[in-house]
Amino acid sequence: MSTVNIPAFPLTDEQKQIIELCHDFAEKEIRPRGREVDEADTVTPVDIFRKAAEVGIADFMIPTEYGGGGMTDVFTQCLVQEELCWGDPGIGNLVCSNGFFSDPLLVLGTEEQKRKWLPPTTGKDAVMTALATTEPGSGSDAASIITSATKVDGGYRINGQKAWISNAGAAQQYVVFAKTDKTKRSGGVTAFMFTKDTPGVSFGEPMKKMGQRAIVCREVFFDDMFVPDEDRLGEEGQGFYGLMGTFDISRVVLGAAAVGAARAAYEYALNYARERKQFGVPIIEHQAVAFRLAEMATRIESARLLVHHAARVIDSGQRATGIAAMCKLQASETAMFVTHAAVQTLGGWGYSREFPVEQWMRDVKLEEIEEGTSDIMKLVISRNLD
Repeated sequence: MSTVNIPAFPLTDEQKQIIELCHDFAEKEIRPRGREVDEADTVTPVDIFRKAAEVGIADFMIPTEYGGGGMTDVFTQCLVQEELCWGDPGIGNLVCSNGFFSDPLLVLGTEEQKRKWLPPTTGKDAVMTALATTEPGSGSDAASIITSATKVDGGYRINGQKAWISNAGAAQQYVVFAKTDKTKRSGGVTAFMFTKDTPGVSFGEPMKKMGQRAIVCREVFFDDMFVPDEDRLGEEGQGFYGLMGTFDISRVVLGAAAVGAARAAYEYALNYARERKQFGVPIIEHQAVAFRLAEMATRIESARLLVHHAARVIDSGQRATGIAAMCKLQASETAMFVTHAAVQTLGGWGYSREFPVEQWMRDVKLEEIEEGTSDIMKLVISRNLD
């Protein structure tokens, strides 16, 4: 059974239309390809990204003045992300990945930089993009990166290595964070723009992952790569500020992605429990199963409400670091609980790759890790208590 999530509170006609569009796309284009993409392991489904670009989903979050759909508020982004990830978590996140690239550019970039780098990410021929932050020895502690950007005549020379970079190799445009001052932590981080064909950049082999295989990750190597001054985002040392600002947004949007995946698993388990019979009755009539489904539904609704609240906080212009971390923590752990419960409800069939719930359980594990682990989320929350 396919259901569209329409929040109880008022939505604009435009928001209702984008929800319907995304759900239809998820049902017809994403869900049927989920298992195929998972089995392919390290192959980016570029054709699905292209289809999303053709109907305006891949650039809906980019301002209209740069060619995008203009739905820049975080709340609408969450509505979209939930529907797409209801179809498949990995493909849903891939389809909207240009939004993650555009955030630091919108925060730190000059008008000239925005007009140079954003239009190629829009329209039916939109290029794919990537954000290069994580390093082999630097994950949650983004201030500890060691990739260097050394000032030279006319620009910078970048040297170092990044790891776990989503869309690396497939993407045409990149934002990279590097140290312009090694004596500082966060104050020494600066952001730069570059393209895939820039001399001095190379990519490792695709990394084999537990789930969300639609987004292929690779290592990125920088060997004296030159970036001109005009492609530096903001002033030297502003990169960490830009990155943290985008984290508040991305953590809330990823919370919506987790809710979408949890909803998919819950709906699948609910329908199965109504049809599967044991001891002469549908298993939903057994209290253990019914209570499990009740807890799944309750956690999903709670997580969704927190996602929507956090999005509204950001859209109102208020500081949202603590609530964004709460949102990601609650939604990601809800998704992990719900997908695990769905596997349990299907029993032996839940463990089989003939059914999608085992894949969704593998997929949502990433939500407890990316953009800050659950442990880091708790640390962020504790530091932002009122």
